[in-house]
Amino acid sequence: MTLIKSISGIRGTIGGIAGNSLTPIDIVKFTAAYGSWVIQNTNVRKIVIGRDARISGDMVNNLVTGTLQGLGIEVIDLGLSTTPTVEIAVPMEKAGGGIILTASHNPKQWNALKLLNDKGEFISDDNGKEILEMAERADFAFAEVNDLGKVTHDDSYLEKHIAAVLALPLVDIELIKKANFKVAIDCVNSTGGIFIPALLKALGVTQVFELFCTPDGEFPHNPEPLPENLTEIAKVVQSQGADLGIVVDPDVDRLCFVCEDGSMFGEEYTLVAVADYILKNTPGNTVSNLSSTRALKDVTLRAGGEYHASAVGEVNVVNQMKATNAIIGGEGNGGIIYPELHYGRDALVGIALFLTHLAKFGKSVSLLRSSYPNYHISKNKITLTPEMDIDALLVKVQEKYKSQPNSTIDGLKIEFDNEWVHLRRSNTEPIIRIYSEAENETVAENLAKKIISDIKEILKLN
Repeated sequence: MTLIKSISGIRGTIGGIAGNSLTPIDIVKFTAAYGSWVIQNTNVRKIVIGRDARISGDMVNNLVTGTLQGLGIEVIDLGLSTTPTVEIAVPMEKAGGGIILTASHNPKQWNALKLLNDKGEFISDDNGKEILEMAERADFAFAEVNDLGKVTHDDSYLEKHIAAVLALPLVDIELIKKANFKVAIDCVNSTGGIFIPALLKALGVTQVFELFCTPDGEFPHNPEPLPENLTEIAKVVQSQGADLGIVVDPDVDRLCFVCEDGSMFGEEYTLVAVADYILKNTPGNTVSNLSSTRALKDVTLRAGGEYHASAVGEVNVVNQMKATNAIIGGEGNGGIIYPELHYGRDALVGIALFLTHLAKFGKSVSLLRSSYPNYHISKNKITLTPEMDIDALLVKVQEKYKSQPNSTIDGLKIEFDNEWVHLRRSNTEPIIRIYSEAENETVAENLAKKIISDIKEILKLN
């Protein structure tokens, strides 16, 4: 059993002993701390909640709702929803915050509470630390009987979210209709099965082949949208002669595509393609995190914009986007952040922009993919003993490569011409994650092996 308390929320496996996994006691305690923090910091007693379709969602929802009511907070419950939908709803409802009940791409035994501020954006590091401290101190007081909060169930935000996407100037509904796309979708039996077909219908896509669109939380495969988990939709795309496949994760904030020949477009290239379209129509800057492909930088510079890298984590990407006035940003895990709509990863807006881009391109998805610089990322990790000083280890690696350009805003990233390697410590495990990228898969793998060898050599000397 696992329970992970972090600055962005609390997540863990359902069942087990309190304090060691995500039990009802832990859910109530953490919800009470967050609700109390919202009241103290916004003086607003209203919070929006929504959940993905995982099996434990109803149970977690009941606990969260009851706890917020007990604090005297009004709850706007969107029911089965998506992370970006809740993010949009918070400011529209003038709420003090929002909670998304989802463990994103984690398997079905996991669930989590993701926490938003009154702008509908993920809370900051400082806010998260404050809430964690409040939870540890049990620093909250509940309302008396006449002051309990009420609950309003609102299922209108599917339409509101889609309407907001369709209203964007760079979403061309008529062009998408004219293209007459045949689309296969894999929604991993979560809320994407509700939202993605509705979006495609609104965009005028009439030929949709639905795979795993029953929102019952019974994930048919590992829900993380990686190539090894997408063999079924690749077969459907080919057998049905679809123009493309669309895949989302359980809470619909990550997005990836399958080409018409069944090959993977690559989740790293979701952001690259959408940014390319945005930059062709709106000159400006872009942001992604340090572990994302440099193809975004290439596309941005080619368009005359500036590219900036942030530390890993959505809140860090958003902060960097605001600081550099970026018009598009996100993460290499298929996360699209388009500020014209809101500052959050949003698969719905990504789909609408990508289909418009593809319709304008007028050729196949595989040809669109081949129009971008082709890089390969190798992802590795080294497990260390818990007492190991990882920060000191990274300093020694930096010293070894001090002649190379490097960044220490999040671990250590070292540049080698058109190649790079990024080392960062895990926030939850005694491991170092090692990502490397090059124009050739073998070169990327060899670069990672070289750095791993350096680390092992440094450890032997200590």
